[in-house]
Amino acid sequence: MERKNDRLFLAMNTEKPWIQKARQLYRQSLHPVPHELNELDWKMALSEDKHRIAEHLCAFANHPGGAFFLFGVNSDGKSCGLDQDTTHEIIKKIGNLARQAVEPSQAIDHFIDQDPQTGDTILFVHISESSQKPVHLRGKGVEYSFIRSGGQTRKMSKQEIVSVVLTSKTLRYEDLEALRCGESDILELLDHEVFFQLLGIPSLAGMEKEATIEQLVNQKLIYRNGGEISISNLGVITAAHNFDLFPGKERFSVRVIHYRGVSRIETENEKEFKRGYGTGFQEIIRYVLGQLPTSEVIQDALRRNAPVYPEITIRELVANALIHRDFLMTGMNPMIEIFSDRMEITNPGTLLPSIRLERLIDMAPESRNESFAALMRRLGICEERGSGIDKALFAVEVYGLPPVKFVNGPNAFKAILYSPKTFKQMSPDERLEACLQHCCISYYVAQKPMTNASFRKRLGLKDGQYVTAWRIIDTALEKKWIKPRDSKKGSRKYAAYIPFWA
Repeated sequence: MERKNDRLFLAMNTEKPWIQKARQLYRQSLHPVPHELNELDWKMALSEDKHRIAEHLCAFANHPGGAFFLFGVNSDGKSCGLDQDTTHEIIKKIGNLARQAVEPSQAIDHFIDQDPQTGDTILFVHISESSQKPVHLRGKGVEYSFIRSGGQTRKMSKQEIVSVVLTSKTLRYEDLEALRCGESDILELLDHEVFFQLLGIPSLAGMEKEATIEQLVNQKLIYRNGGEISISNLGVITAAHNFDLFPGKERFSVRVIHYRGVSRIETENEKEFKRGYGTGFQEIIRYVLGQLPTSEVIQDALRRNAPVYPEITIRELVANALIHRDFLMTGMNPMIEIFSDRMEITNPGTLLPSIRLERLIDMAPESRNESFAALMRRLGICEERGSGIDKALFAVEVYGLPPVKFVNGPNAFKAILYSPKTFKQMSPDERLEACLQHCCISYYVAQKPMTNASFRKRLGLKDGQYVTAWRIIDTALEKKWIKPRDSKKGSRKYAAYIPFWA
């Protein structure tokens, strides 16, 4: 494995396609008469004028396809060479300016080369075209945007600013670059075969590599970037072979921990899943189902052991955790923790401000990762938009389990599934939550109002225990979680109830 990783590292760091483009531009700039290009700016050394360097960075990031600094070449196009200390200092200062002096911040790449004629050390610094334009000086308005023209850097005109604003787009996290690499490495870094199977695309095993690349481009898992190939964050999240091969994505892996008992003191089994969430989802679910406690059921006159939790509920809650996680929180893993009495599913990130905890059943989900959520639905991983949570909770009711508890913490969202409990074993809060969830599910899924009789059935109460059910319903009414379907007063025996939001 070490050799494979070393080979990938070398391929990704020394054989970048932009290097060939930079060398070609250098040759082009020398003939027939030495001259600077819009895409290539010669520099003997780094100027002390940080303001002017920042203007160049803006212009390069605004230029179609990006542009290059070439250090170690004088104004006549002749190489003069660079020493090691100077080279490192240039890289450091330009990197800092690209992050701090322009807005939005830009990333740079570099390559230390030798002049083909003299053998002198020269330095290429590459600034990619920005997806958000115009790039301008930090702390100033867009009128301080710059462009390359006639081999020189100048301020943009108002018309040019309007033009780039109209053609610019704000990219989602999933659209951004995760890793730049060669075409040969893409097929090793991404689990493309399983991805295509899930989409129902015919096998590309016998086809040209270019056909596979084109399919991955069409699905937005990769994209061409100024003659280079980049794997998008969407590609990594969905189909990575191993998150560890992508810098900064190591904590994206899903951890499943099976504890002995009801506490975290003693671990029975622990496993980490490092594949993309789309291509690795089935493996995660199979493993989780195999770790769950079981109960004996009779089906088709045969006895068999079945997990105590409904599979559809597990699938939807795990898919929900992965789809709605905050990918900018890189210090936490998604977690599935299995105890003897419950299962906790935790994802980094809290609910979006527009989503209320008590409205999870009826509201169409708003995701911070819309592209990823749409792709997961196409892969058949989760239900259609807005139908996942309600189906998961409906299955919990069918199994007669306690209500699912949702916890919106300061930096994570958690769903807790509880193993079977009798009415006496349920806490007052659980009984009240069961009333709200049953009322919402009855109204939203079954399209029927909740009644004392339906609520008794939900709690496993006998017909004679209607007073017990009334006490819980009255408390829910006092809290304004539910309301009578009919405002007119009548016999309570026939009273029906709907959620407060209906």
